Amino acid sequence: MTKKIAVFTGTRAEYGLLYWLIKDIQSDSELTLQLLVSGMHLSSEFGETYKQIEQDGFTIDEKIEILLSSDTAVGTAKSMGLGVLGFADALSRLKPDALVILGDRFEALAAAQTAMILRIPILHLHGGEITEGAYDDAIRHAITKLSYLHGTSTEQYRQRVIQLGEMPERVKNIGAIGLDHLVRSNFMSVNEIGNSLNFNLKQPYFLVTYHPVTLGVEPPEQSFVSLLNALDEFKDYQVILTYPNADDGGRRIIPILEDYAKQYPTRVCAIPSLGQKRYLSTVKNAAAVIGNSSSGIIEVPAFNVPTVNIGVRQKGRLAAKSVLNCIATEEAISATIESAVTGGYKTPDEIIINPYGAGNASAQAIQMLKSLEFDPSKSFYDLK
Repeated sequence: MTKKIAVFTGTRAEYGLLYWLIKDIQSDSELTLQLLVSGMHLSSEFGETYKQIEQDGFTIDEKIEILLSSDTAVGTAKSMGLGVLGFADALSRLKPDALVILGDRFEALAAAQTAMILRIPILHLHGGEITEGAYDDAIRHAITKLSYLHGTSTEQYRQRVIQLGEMPERVKNIGAIGLDHLVRSNFMSVNEIGNSLNFNLKQPYFLVTYHPVTLGVEPPEQSFVSLLNALDEFKDYQVILTYPNADDGGRRIIPILEDYAKQYPTRVCAIPSLGQKRYLSTVKNAAAVIGNSSSGIIEVPAFNVPTVNIGVRQKGRLAAKSVLNCIATEEAISATIESAVTGGYKTPDEIIINPYGAGNASAQAIQMLKSLEFDPSKSFYDLK
């Protein structure tokens, strides 16, 4: 009898990281894949990225609408409430033997607390990490405590999950799941990327993604304008701008982003979502990746491409030498971009070492799911 494994995804980025794990579950004769799709995937405002999931050959078993047309903390909290209602119905229909959740989004927390109440064991990926500039930090640790199995991206994060009281034998350092793309995916050329965007893309160019900071003093519009002003100092570089996520404050950035692209139609391309293959292909050929996305910390260094990490959103994460941190002011961003493009952060022949693994996480996650023996009365592990 096969095990039914449900995988939750609520954003374009998280789906891209999970792609090879979803593919491996789908093709494994001992497992049956179930897909729960929610959040930004179902929103026309954020590109209706559920269509990409279907184009990739996956069947979506449940679509759970939760996003309100709101840009406030109250709206986010209400969306979480809608999520619990929707996930309760979906999970009761699917009755999975396990649920896979990655990361730290508010949609993921709603799914996790629902699964815990329904006694569905959760495999949580990317637990134990720190991002002090966003409420994702608290959400991530909360999902850890709601989960039964844990696949962390580094040994330091594994130790932190154990510190949170999780049994060591159920916590495995498997590396960052998104790095499986490095050894298993084919990448697009610059011409192919440009043709797919209907944009005359040349090199050099920057890839830019900026998300709102949900904790700390970093006003999204002001910080984003500072970023755009800094980009104006590098006229010889084209810019690919992807939309922010659906955190409170994100929608206020979108009109500024779109106006900037209209102002420079041959230099700037704005797009809601690149999709994982096109995104990583764009990273591979970029002069620098700029913004405050977790991808700039975890995946980008594996391509030996520098990251300009702005502000406090990712504060606390382990990072490679090629991740260059700066505060969210025009002067600081501009100076850090200059350091990135001139290579001043490393010696000419230096290969950057990424602390997040070697690209074999999916197989290890599959093994954890297959060997799962669930006991809902989870004990707290005290450090000796």
